[in-house]
Amino acid sequence: MKNLPLAAAISLSFCSAGLLGQAVTLPEPSPLASVSQTIGITDVTVAYHRPSVAKREIWGKLVPYGFNDLGFGTSKAAPWRAGANENTTVTFQHDVAVAGSSLKAGTYGLSMALSPEGTATVIFSRDADVWGSFFYDPAHDALRVTAKWEDSPFHEQLTYDFTDVTKDSAVLALSWEKKRIPIPIKVDTNAIVVASLKQELHSSRGFQYQAWVEASNYLMENNIELPLALEWAQFAISGPFTGERTFGTLSNKADILEKMGRSAEASAVMDEAMKIGTAAEVHQYGRAQLARHNTERSLAVFKLNAQLHPDAWPVNYGLARGYSAVGDYKSALEALVKAQAQVPAGDTVNAGAIKANIEKLKKGLDIN
Repeated sequence: MKNLPLAAAISLSFCSAGLLGQAVTLPEPSPLASVSQTIGITDVTVAYHRPSVAKREIWGKLVPYGFNDLGFGTSKAAPWRAGANENTTVTFQHDVAVAGSSLKAGTYGLSMALSPEGTATVIFSRDADVWGSFFYDPAHDALRVTAKWEDSPFHEQLTYDFTDVTKDSAVLALSWEKKRIPIPIKVDTNAIVVASLKQELHSSRGFQYQAWVEASNYLMENNIELPLALEWAQFAISGPFTGERTFGTLSNKADILEKMGRSAEASAVMDEAMKIGTAAEVHQYGRAQLARHNTERSLAVFKLNAQLHPDAWPVNYGLARGYSAVGDYKSALEALVKAQAQVPAGDTVNAGAIKANIEKLKKGLDIN
């Protein structure tokens, strides 16, 4: 091929490699790799080939700066393919923001044009299935953003990874030789989750009341669409074929009402829930009221638990905490002595804690 023009030689090489590739499988000098990260519930995946430094000068030499005529294909100003061999691709399961700019869900060809001044133009192309960047067409760009180079520990092989991962964001970075190119990605996770929940609750999962509880609880915890959260919570209680009137479904509704500032309604729902709850469930509700510094309410809860489940563990322990919270240490001590006799066999943790708390109460100290 030495007398052929460069473009023709490259073309024949591609054809030969393609034909050989159909006959046998051989290791590639720049092996295929992929890396994925879930951000919230959004999967982001990069597929690429990993060239090695192999004692070569990389930046400005093996990887030329700017846009270049590679001597093959239709592009006369091609960026770097941001990897080796076939096109590097990145797939976003949902819409994202890359370096502050919106990008729709989909698979994109990923390429870069590097500058000796320390910046990189990162290109997301709708041409995700082309080979390398030989046929790059700027008219098919979905997005261009600018990233800054950073110094990095030496990487012999080109590597993509994700760092600084949160519920709503991550940094996708290319690292090779002694440079790193970070690309910040953000996802509107709450909006994506709400849309996903609406779909899932209309599928077979919607026939489980637990799904409605989990969905409504997510909205409440993230303080989004609270009226919808309340609607879903009610469906978990009374929805046809699905609803279950349990301590869990009722307390979930009460929590949402409390979040919405409707405390009287929340208390009424919890009064109903406690009548059908187990001793442990009612106890935990009382502890939650203590944590919120609702001392009078917590004592009332612990007293009701003692009426409903007089001999159950940890009813008297809760009652002791309730009395202690309002300063009635005498009644708290009496309840705690009863609790000491009810500690389950082998529960050394609570046995030790009760013993220490008895001494506190004798000294007039709160045990909460």
